[in-house]
Amino acid sequence: MTNFSSTPYSSLVTRYLIIILGIVASFILPHCLNDYLIFILVTLLINAILALSLNLVNGYMGEFSVGHAAFMALGAYSSAIVSVRLLPGLPPWLLFPCAVLVGGGVASLVGVPLAFLSFKTRGDYLAIITLAFLMIVKSGLENIPYVGGPRGFLGIPRLTTLPWAFLFFLISFWLIRNLVYSKFGRSIEAIREDEIAAEAMGVSTRRAKMIAFIVSSFFAGVAGALFAHQIQFINPSSFDILRSTDILVMVYLGGVASLSGSFLGAGVFTILNQLLQPLGVWRMVIMPLLLVLLMLFRPRGIMGFKEFSWLKPAAGQRPAVKSKE
Repeated sequence: MTNFSSTPYSSLVTRYLIIILGIVASFILPHCLNDYLIFILVTLLINAILALSLNLVNGYMGEFSVGHAAFMALGAYSSAIVSVRLLPGLPPWLLFPCAVLVGGGVASLVGVPLAFLSFKTRGDYLAIITLAFLMIVKSGLENIPYVGGPRGFLGIPRLTTLPWAFLFFLISFWLIRNLVYSKFGRSIEAIREDEIAAEAMGVSTRRAKMIAFIVSSFFAGVAGALFAHQIQFINPSSFDILRSTDILVMVYLGGVASLSGSFLGAGVFTILNQLLQPLGVWRMVIMPLLLVLLMLFRPRGIMGFKEFSWLKPAAGQRPAVKSKE
């Protein structure tokens, strides 16, 4: 007897039903909830994009990057320049997508050199390189008067709304999901398991790394653009090592190599961060403690290497890794 819940048709219906409900809710909720709750929901979606993009490198590819906030900063500043300095006369419905895409594009271009560096370094060495990259970006922004220097960038229009945030989250989630379950995704996972063996079996590991870093940095830039047009003010200190640490916490809390885990980790982190605000400085003690307990009892995270069945392709439809000629 066929189990309808596991059929491709059921998964397809579930996907489109969730998408439609999410779109409808993104337009209705702003009229039902106060501005504070809408701010939290938008923040959750931005954090989810950050967690998804970093999970592609740290989870699926098995690298360890700690400079994700640098790509977020590049996306935030470049998009702010577009909306404030370059194209302020455009209508918001056209200006905002242009600014977000420019932010993601600039971040992805800067991610290319890091992809080249990952050809020769892994693990702790790559972590040191990405940390140095984060410090270079932060220091550079502090010394560029055109973007406000250490005082920050002022006058950014508030263009990030719940429908826009959900739309960009949906695009990010779907594109990364399709990448993960493509032949490139199989190559990326092969690198995580054993890069030398993958190379010996004919996997183009350099191409897989390049694609992973470019896609990851692009969507980090998109998240940065959404963040800049949400709070309307950015400065270099908004993108320091603590910001990168927060993103790492979301990834490893939700679960490595899990798309739904990234969203779950972003949701838990965002809500806990708001609930613990009255505790003041003790919040910075409780949050790391919760992460330590999680690593002790569930080191892979809540949904590490697991996925909801409706997100997976049907059995036999996932392509195999294509070897080099």
